[in-house]
Parts: sequence; C-alpha cells; structure tokens
Amino acid sequence: MATDQGGVNANEPESDSEKALDLHSQMGDVRKALAFADDILATLREPFLVLDSDLRVKTANRSFYDHFHVSKGETENCLIYDLGDGQWDIPGLRKVLDEVLTERHPVNDFEVEHVFPSIGQRTMLLNARQFPPEAANPELILLAIEDITERRKAEATLRERSGLLEKSELQYRRLFESAKDGILILDADTDAMTVLDANPFMTELLGYSHDELLGNELWQIGFFEDKVASQASYRELHENGYVRHEHPPLKKKNGQKAEVEFICTTYQIDGKHVAQCNIRDISERYELEKKTQEQAEALAELNHRKDEFLAMLGHELRNPLAPIANAVQLLNIQPTEARIQRQASAIIERQVAALTRLIDDLLEVSRITTGRIQLRHERVAVGSVVERAVEMARPLIDQHKHELTESIPPETIWLYADSARLEQVVVNLLTNAAKYTQDRGRISLSVRREGDECVMRVQDTGVGIAPELLPRIFDVFTQAERSLDRSEGGLGIGLAVVHRMVELHRGRVEVHSSLGQGSEFVVRLPVMLSAAPHSSPTRTEAAPPTGVPLRVLVVDDNVDAADSLADLLKASGHDVRTAYTGPTAVVEAIDYNPDVMLLDIGLPGLSGYEVAKRIRQQPAIKNAVLVAMTGYGQETDRQQSQEAGFDHHLTKPADFGKVKEILATVSKKL
Repeated sequence: MATDQGGVNANEPESDSEKALDLHSQMGDVRKALAFADDILATLREPFLVLDSDLRVKTANRSFYDHFHVSKGETENCLIYDLGDGQWDIPGLRKVLDEVLTERHPVNDFEVEHVFPSIGQRTMLLNARQFPPEAANPELILLAIEDITERRKAEATLRERSGLLEKSELQYRRLFESAKDGILILDADTDAMTVLDANPFMTELLGYSHDELLGNELWQIGFFEDKVASQASYRELHENGYVRHEHPPLKKKNGQKAEVEFICTTYQIDGKHVAQCNIRDISERYELEKKTQEQAEALAELNHRKDEFLAMLGHELRNPLAPIANAVQLLNIQPTEARIQRQASAIIERQVAALTRLIDDLLEVSRITTGRIQLRHERVAVGSVVERAVEMARPLIDQHKHELTESIPPETIWLYADSARLEQVVVNLLTNAAKYTQDRGRISLSVRREGDECVMRVQDTGVGIAPELLPRIFDVFTQAERSLDRSEGGLGIGLAVVHRMVELHRGRVEVHSSLGQGSEFVVRLPVMLSAAPHSSPTRTEAAPPTGVPLRVLVVDDNVDAADSLADLLKASGHDVRTAYTGPTAVVEAIDYNPDVMLLDIGLPGLSGYEVAKRIRQQPAIKNAVLVAMTGYGQETDRQQSQEAGFDHHLTKPADFGKVKEILATVSKKL
C-alpha cells in the first residue's frame, strides 16, 4: 500500500474532522451566495397612484386597476384611506404620507410594506414621493406600488435553504437576469467604480452589449455629466453607504436621453467592496409628471382667461343697463297719471335691479373662488344692515305678493363686519326665499342674540329642498331641478356667495328643509363684545343738490348712456355737456371748466384713466371732482381709478341717488 512521505495512506478516506471542515467551508460559501442573492433582489415598477395634497386620488395607471380589481370611477377623487372599503387605511401608509407632506425625513424613508388579503395575500411595497420634489408645499404625491410577493417568497426560500451552492447561485442568476429593472454590480474599492456585471435589462436599456459594459466607469456608459460628477456620487456612497438620484443625466449608446431613477448601495463579498445599482426606467412616470405640470399651467391660464372674460362680461352687460336705468329715472320724474306708464316703469326698474344683482353675484363668486375678495371691517349695527337689505329685496317680494314678517330686537347688536357684504348675505337669502316660494307665500326674517352670537333666520313656505341636494346646496352653480314653472331659479351662485361671505366673517350658515315644507337658513355671526362710544354709520339718503348749480361734463362712448344721464342732471338743475371719446373729453373739459366730470373708463382714443391724468395736469381744471362711472367694478379697478386721480368710483348702472349725493356735496362747497 502506497504511502506519502508522512506515512499517511494517500488513498485512505478522509477523516470525520476533515469532512466537517470541508462541509463548514461549503456552508460558508452558501451563506455568502445567499447574502449576495439577497442584496441583488430588485424592486419591480408596477402600479402607481397620483394623489393631491388632500390625499385624494387624481389618477391611476391601468396596472393599478388590474392588480386591485377596481374601476376608474371607484378610484378617482376617492380619499386614499377609503379605497377598497378601507383596505388602504394602513397605519404605516398614514405615517409615510404624513412624512411626505411635512418633509420630516429623507425621501428614501417614505416606504412601507403591506399584505393585501383582497388580492390573494400579495405583499406590496408602497413608495411615496412629492411632486415637484423641491416644493415646500407639494401639490401632488406619486405613490408607486410594487408587488414584492415573489421577492419576499424567494428571500424566505433562500433563508430557509442551506443546500447546495449551485442551486442558490442558479436562483440568484435567474433573479438577476429576469429583473425588470436595470442592475449593475460595480467595484466600490476605488472611485472609478468600474462595472463588474450587468443584467439583460440594463444592456437593453443602454444599448450596449454585456461585454461593452464590463470594465467601464459609470460616466463612460452615459451616467453623470463627467468623471468629476461620478466621483462626487462615489464619495456620497462611501460616506452614507447609499446614494439615490432622481432623473440623473443618462444617455444611451445612441445618444438619446433616458429618464431613470438611480439607487445604489454597498456591501462586501469575500472582503471586496461591491456596489449594487438599481436603475429604474421611469419614462412613463416622467411623462405623467410633465403632462400634470402642463395641465396645471393650462388650468391656471384658463382660470386667468375666465376671470378676464367675466370682467369683460360684467362690463358689457352693465353698459346697456346704465341708459335703461337712466331712462326709467327720466320717466319717473315726468308728471303723469297714466297707470300703464307707471306700471311699465316699475317693471323695468325691478328687472334692471334683478339683472344688476345677477351680474354682481357672478363677479362676486369669481372673486371668492380665486381668493381676491377683500372685506372692509367696521363697527356695524345689524338692524341697519337688515333694514337696507329688506329695502333692496322688497320689489321682488312684493312682485310675488309674499307676506314678509320681521322680528328685530329693540337693543342694538353690534358686529365687526363689512356692512355691504352682510347686506348682500341677507338680500341673497330673501331673494332666494322669494323665488322658491309660490305666490302669496310667507317669509319671515328674525334677528336675535344668543350668547356671543348674532343669529339671523330666514324662513319661507316654499317648495323646500330635496334631501339629495341639501349636502351641496352651498356649492357654486347648485340649484334645484328646473321645470317649466320654475324659470327664475337664477345661476345657482347666490347661496355659494352667502356661505363664503359668512365664513369670511368667522361665522357659519346652516339650512333646514323638507321637500314641500319650506326652508330655513340660519346665519350665526360673532357679536362685537366691546363697542366704541361713537354711533354706527347710517345710510345717507339721496339728497337734491343745494347751493349753486354745477357745471357737469358727462363722458361716455355709449351715446344713450351719456345723453340719458345728461337729461337727468339737467332735470335736477345742473348745466351739463357731453363728450363721447377720450380726446374730445379733454378738449371739452379745458373749454368748459367743469365742476364735476362723470367719466366712463373704456373710452375710444384715450381711456378714462388717461383722461383723468391729463385733467390733473391742467392747472385751471385740476381741482374738478372726477367720478368714474364704469362697468368695471372689481377691487383692482377701484384701486386703479384712485391711482389715476378719480375721487369716486361708481359701478354701472350707477344709483342716481348716489350721483346726486356726490353733486350735492360738491355744490355745498362752492
């Protein structure tokens, strides 16, 4: 029997201790292979949701609907936690979304796993990120949903098995090669970070062959702008053990740009530092982001154009109302006993007032929805507000022959409020009651103090409100179904104005109603607890001019409006001239030396603003009182007229009583 020099039989079977050492060595290799397999498991891009800042679903992709067996109608505008009968009300998801909204942690912390029983116990990785990423207050949240069931099963299998190295290596290669994300294995011992391995998805994405990738640095295969940027990323990876890039510069072999997400981590194999980079193709998500941004910009532009349209619409509608209102005033001052003439004048006056209210509400709701409404708070007595509101709503109430009862307490209730806006609230509630109550109905208006609140109630015996309509009765453009016998329901914006105005006054409004049993609207406003010693402002009644007659120049390109207003002023005892363009207004003013000029803004040749500026530059007439009479009535229009030199701003059709008040004040000073 042959022996070696040590005297040991060379063919003798290994001892038990040698077998144990060999098995221990193989097991170590197995554990290393398993650790390697664990680290290269990649997440797969599958479904996604887009949420708004209120956590409601804006959109989802087809993969989401297919995975979770829901329809588009069940998903869009639904609160994320209400999806699928509450299966998305996940504590971990709530924490993740809260962190996204408040930006308390890095982006890589915004992930949570959850098992969904409704889709066969599938394990999903939910990853949330804000859009745009740099926004302080994100408008959108992208929620990527990744099915990691198979990965978790594979990991469990790999952990449980301590079998043959070849089988583990085979599973690793299958996962590595079948992953739907690009995977690069890099040498992390130097800042060159050369490629050691790449999976098929990576080679297909970049357009390079496997051999072309091996041995190259990241910047040489299209990642990062240059070697300096690549080395900077390596330093971050070396310091943190993790690096993530959203939309890193990446060019394919053919020069085309690719939209990807780059995630890289490091670990050790056989004492060598290795970096694993997962490169996710996010072209679809990037296109969605671009389209979302484009849609947001388009909506902003559309909203701006809508505001411009409403302003122009208000101007164009008010222009013809002005001469109609003036004509009614002329008819009213003519001595006549003809019943038909008086009746016709009353009808025209009521309808002009109704049209004016509709235009005001339309423009008001635009200002409310865009947040451009401004309140002028002052100490206000509720009784005086209600009195003026009833006076404005009285023609419509009388037209329908309704019985109106008022209950106002004798003691004064003070509010810190905008008197005109509160008046608008009461007018809208009264006109709403009048329109939706059959003729000869009953309307009651009561005011009382309850603790620290002023409570106003408007009740009617009208048609009531359907139960399905009650929850959205204060929404814009909401109104009851219109039938042939209910043709004057308005635009559906009056109650929306009421609701927002009350909210701006730190109050609340409620509605109680049953179909066919009438309605009750309750407005609650905080009272002013400490009142100043001075008395509340009271409405100044229109007064005829006193003192000497005035020289008045009326300027309007609407000839009917200018001439009818001139006739009214002449009938009131003033000397009046007219002009119909901006340039002739300046010439006429220099020649006529008027005490007061009633100026339209939208004039041909020169705008009313420019006319006002030129008048203020003429020493002889610079002290004339300038009154803007225009269809433009927004707050910005009033500020612009004041900056141009106007003393007053009246919106068409202007109340002739207010015109006479201004003239009376000027006349007394002469």
